[in-house]
Amino acid sequence: MPEEAVLAGQWPVLAAVAAGGALGALARWGVGLALPTPPGAPPWPTLGINVAGCLLMGLLLGVLSRRRTHPLLRPFAGTGVLGGFTTFSGYAVDGLGLPLGPAAGYLAGTLAGALVATSVGSWAGRRAAGPL
Repeated sequence: MPEEAVLAGQWPVLAAVAAGGALGALARWGVGLALPTPPGAPPWPTLGINVAGCLLMGLLLGVLSRRRTHPLLRPFAGTGVLGGFTTFSGYAVDGLGLPLGPAAGYLAGTLAGALVATSVGSWAGRRAAGPL
């Protein structure tokens, strides 16, 4: 199948994801500038970014599961902004730079925090959006 056929009609979605991703990445970069991590220290800003991003993703998807919205909102805000804001690749690299004990705690703590935050956000989003 030619590439043109695969991408047909997807350009607005691609543009929404790209624009949102740029905004999310800039926000993450700004947090990194505001809260630098000293060498050898646990990367708490990365943990905070990932947990906050997961909370917001759960909230967004909880609301969107109950409401009709513009079809580009989810790609822009979810995949783009929040996908660009969270940094699970950075989380993995940061874990490699820590001694084994702290790395295990950081990696497991981030994962647990992200899962709990996503669940809480989803619950809160569905509750805020009301019945179907």
